[in-house]
Amino acid sequence: MTTLNHTGMSHTIFRLLGIPGLENQHIWISIPFAISYVTALLGNSLLIFIILTRCSLHEPMYLFFCMLSIADIVLSTCIVPQALAIFWFHAGKISLDCCITQVFFITSTFISESGILLVMAFDRYIAICYPLRYTTILTYALIGKIGLTIFLRGYGTVLPIVFLLKRLTFCRSNILPNIACKHIVLARISCDDIQVNIWYGFFVLMSTLVLDVMLIFVSYVLILHAVFHMPSQNTRHKALNTCGAHVCVIILFYGPGIFSVLTQRFGHHISPHIHVLLASAYILVPPTLNPIIYGIKTKQIRDQVVHVFFTKQT
Repeated sequence: MTTLNHTGMSHTIFRLLGIPGLENQHIWISIPFAISYVTALLGNSLLIFIILTRCSLHEPMYLFFCMLSIADIVLSTCIVPQALAIFWFHAGKISLDCCITQVFFITSTFISESGILLVMAFDRYIAICYPLRYTTILTYALIGKIGLTIFLRGYGTVLPIVFLLKRLTFCRSNILPNIACKHIVLARISCDDIQVNIWYGFFVLMSTLVLDVMLIFVSYVLILHAVFHMPSQNTRHKALNTCGAHVCVIILFYGPGIFSVLTQRFGHHISPHIHVLLASAYILVPPTLNPIIYGIKTKQIRDQVVHVFFTKQT
C-alpha cells in the first residue's frame, strides 16, 4: 500500500469513508444520490438531444444551455458512481493517481460551469440591451471560441494543483473522510507544508468563482437598468421572464457552495457529516434541477419536449 521515498513512507492507496459518522445510514443516503444521478443523466441528455436535433433551438442561448448540460453530466459522473460504490459495496479504496485525477476533473468542471453561467448572463445582457444585433454579435464562431476558452480556463487554472499534490508526502494517514477526493482534504493528510496549496487554492477561488459572481452581478445590474427604462410594462415583463431560469440556476449553483464554504470556515463546531453533505449538495443539486428548471421556464424547450414524447407515442 505504500512506497518509500526520500522523506519516508508515503501512502499511495487511500480509503474514502463516505459520510463520516453516518456509515450505518449509507444505504438510505444512497437513495437520493441514485435518484439525483439518474434524473441528472436523463434530464441533461434529453436537453442536449433536443437542442442539437432541433434547428429552431440553434440559437446562442440554447447552445449555452447545451454546454451547461454537458458540464452537469461530467460533474455528477465524477462523484456519484463512486459515492454509490462506497454506500453499496464499501468500495472506498482509491489510488493516489486516481484521487488526484478526480480532484482535477471535479474542480475544473465546476469552474467551467461557473464560466458558462457568466457567459449566459452576458448572453441575456446582449439579448435585452442589443436585441437587433444579438445574432450578429453572438455568432457560431464566437460561441465556439467562448466555449473553448471556458474549458481551457477551467483546466488551465486547476492543472498546477495536480503538481502541488504530487509533490506531497502522505505519511500521516490514508483515510479521507469524504465521498470524493478534494484538493484541501487530500493535502491536509500530508506531512509537508501545504501553505502553497492553500494560497493557490485561494487564488483559483478568487480568480474564477468570485470573479464570475462579481461579473454576473454587474451584468444583471445593467440588465435591470435597461429593463426598467423600457416604455412598455409588457416588454419589461417579457425581458425579465427570459432571465428567470438563469437566475434560478445561479442561485442553485452558487448558494449551496457559498454556504458550504462559510460552514467550513466558521462552523468548526458542526459535525463532519454535515460538512460532507453540504459539499455534496452543491455538486448534486444543480445537475439534477437545471434541466427541470429550463424545461419549465423556457417555453421553446418545453414545447419541444412535449413534441418529442408525442412523436414517440404516435
